[in-house]
Amino acid sequence: MFCLVFFVFLSLIARPVMAQSVDLPGFVHDGVLTLCTNPVLPPMTFMDHADGDVPTGVDIDLARALATYWHVRLDISSMDFAGLFPALMGKRCSLVASGVARLPSRERNFDAVPYLDTAMVVVAPVTAAPITGMEDLSGQHVAVQAGTSYAAMLERQNEILVTRHRLPIEIDQYPTEDAVVQQVLLERDFAFISQDVEVSFRQKQLHGRVHVILRADDPDYRQFALYIRKNPHDRDALRRAVGSLSGDGQLNAIIRRWSLAAGDATALSSGHGGVFAWHDFFSALTSLSFLRGAALTLGLALASHATAIVISVPMALRLDGRPGLLRSFLRLYVYLFRAVPTLLQLLFVWNALPQFCPVFRHAWFTPFLAAWISLSLNESAYQVEINRSALASVDAGQVAAARALGMRGWQIYRHVIFPQALRIALPPTINDFITLLKTTSLASVISLHELLSVAQVEVARSFEFTEYYAAALVYYLLMVLSFIMVQKWMERRFGWDVGHVHER
Repeated sequence: MFCLVFFVFLSLIARPVMAQSVDLPGFVHDGVLTLCTNPVLPPMTFMDHADGDVPTGVDIDLARALATYWHVRLDISSMDFAGLFPALMGKRCSLVASGVARLPSRERNFDAVPYLDTAMVVVAPVTAAPITGMEDLSGQHVAVQAGTSYAAMLERQNEILVTRHRLPIEIDQYPTEDAVVQQVLLERDFAFISQDVEVSFRQKQLHGRVHVILRADDPDYRQFALYIRKNPHDRDALRRAVGSLSGDGQLNAIIRRWSLAAGDATALSSGHGGVFAWHDFFSALTSLSFLRGAALTLGLALASHATAIVISVPMALRLDGRPGLLRSFLRLYVYLFRAVPTLLQLLFVWNALPQFCPVFRHAWFTPFLAAWISLSLNESAYQVEINRSALASVDAGQVAAARALGMRGWQIYRHVIFPQALRIALPPTINDFITLLKTTSLASVISLHELLSVAQVEVARSFEFTEYYAAALVYYLLMVLSFIMVQKWMERRFGWDVGHVHER
């Protein structure tokens, strides 16, 4: 009994001591460290397995080490690079680690803690000669990833070139890093900008077709950094944690694990050197990741379109009613959501909405829910016009005849107006759904792992563009073909039997 009491006493006094031994930063909430990353930059952060949905790499290992250091759980959120800092600002995550360079322009709005040295490099086809400086790119097309700081850096270089009466650099921006590299492999662009660690890690993937033509000594691109929201206490806590991991050798062990030396076992597949890999293509077709992506795409399209129909029917009925404030508001609603690009609506709902409405910052507001809301509102604006036109096509004489037969308002709509309007609305409604099914691919920019996003992750992992995009193409073709067949069946089922009418 004495031993039990003594053990309880020791545990009670030891718990505060343990809690005080680790300086827990304020951005860790409810025992969870939330990380935002864009997993397309090996070896910093990328998808290493065909059916895996958890990133790996230097940044992921470092984040796990930090979570262990603070005795908390790590939650990883993958997203488009352009959405990393809006997500951090919107408190959707507490830490950004994605092979992001430490830049003064970023430190004006966020705190940065460096953890690894790096250097910016210019990569071009193997036939291109080395250059001595960025000014040698004058007049050339250079590819960069959208959302990174490389475009702004090249714009500053262009200002210098213009003052020297030289041609500016043509800057081409692409949504993902693998798309950037592909443009140089296809020789659409002369070179691309990246960091030395990525190029070293991708050497096997690039099949010796490109090489580094300049290792730039730019002071703004010498360190990778972890980014958090502005807070001196949190910055110091993160700096101490990184310093502790460096001091006890954990950080060096992580770097050694992802060694960039030639022949390292962690290097990615060497690929197939330009021959279509049928095995990888068929593996993708039957992989769980592609099946899940296709199911998510189909589920999002069905949910969004069903919601849009529910929203649009009463709106269409009201738009044909008497003029008033409500009718004016509905017209504005239709105009607004038809005028604004769908991609902009997605980004607004996912990144901007949490800025002024804190309730959307919580974990319940998932990428699927954000895409569902955005696509439903967007689709309802188009569906309103379809339904309104279909309702207006019903002859007013039929409504008058129904009233003469003693039918009430709801009976007229149920037995006279809706059945005839359905025949008119059905073809454009299914066509609109097919368009929506393809529009769901835009949700990849808000980290929803739908079909296109899965294909992009696999391309970034293996650089087999043709095989994985072809697999995604097959899934889209099968889904669209299925609904085209459904459309034809429904048109026959609900259409007028013209021949039978003529016989009478």
